[in-house]
Amino acid sequence: MLQVRNLSVRFGQHRRIAVNDVSFDIAEGQRLGLIGESGSGKSVTALAILGLLPENAHVEGSIRFRGQELLGAGDRELRRIRGSQLSMVFQEPMTALDPTMQVGRQVAEAYLLHHRRARGASEVAIRALDRVGLGQIDGLHHSYPHELSGGQRQRVLLAMALVNDPALVICDEPTTALDVVMQAEILALLRTELEACLFITHDIAVMASVCPEVAVMLDGTIVESGPTSRVLSNPEHPYTRGLIATSRMEPLPGTKRLPVVDDYFVRSRP
Repeated sequence: MLQVRNLSVRFGQHRRIAVNDVSFDIAEGQRLGLIGESGSGKSVTALAILGLLPENAHVEGSIRFRGQELLGAGDRELRRIRGSQLSMVFQEPMTALDPTMQVGRQVAEAYLLHHRRARGASEVAIRALDRVGLGQIDGLHHSYPHELSGGQRQRVLLAMALVNDPALVICDEPTTALDVVMQAEILALLRTELEACLFITHDIAVMASVCPEVAVMLDGTIVESGPTSRVLSNPEHPYTRGLIATSRMEPLPGTKRLPVVDDYFVRSRP
């Protein structure tokens, strides 16, 4: 469904490299985790897929969605696809949501942008909020973002991403700002509601609970990829071993926690 080939992204006059020769596929119904530390190029990759990079970005390669090339596509065509076939759940709902608009209206607006039918939009929004576990809260759709908890706001973002039943949802660190209990609830919801997904995170334990496949990103490059169970039990790259060793996840059944690769981080960082 999604084919990314030799994607490279550089910024500014000096062409600072943010993403370098990245390739991966996402099939129908597949959930792929893209994991790496902050600044590794994960979010830039996601924004490139959606055509949301700033004007000073220089992009090369190919991004094909269901056979259609997205790199170089016009704004009108990208707007038609974004939110309807491809959608995104952002990391921080307080900046992604409009603080002056009731959340039910914001979900309805995400629907109206692609359907242009005002009649029934409120009912569609309420069903989307119900789908993410908010439908039973009286008057929630009339609330403003600041009146909701962090977990509720994140669920509203997810409702907006799902309201048009997109084929692929990109989740960019959707649980980072949540406490452990709310994080677990959101992850359970993602496993239930998302079919095809690109799940971006720096937390390998969170990724492992959602995605059967993983790609590990370091300094703009994918250094290892494959089935999550194989990568976690038998990682090939020192960086992957370091991520596993320093994570808070429990070892997989039948495996041992891998040692921290301190010397790798010392040698590879200035």
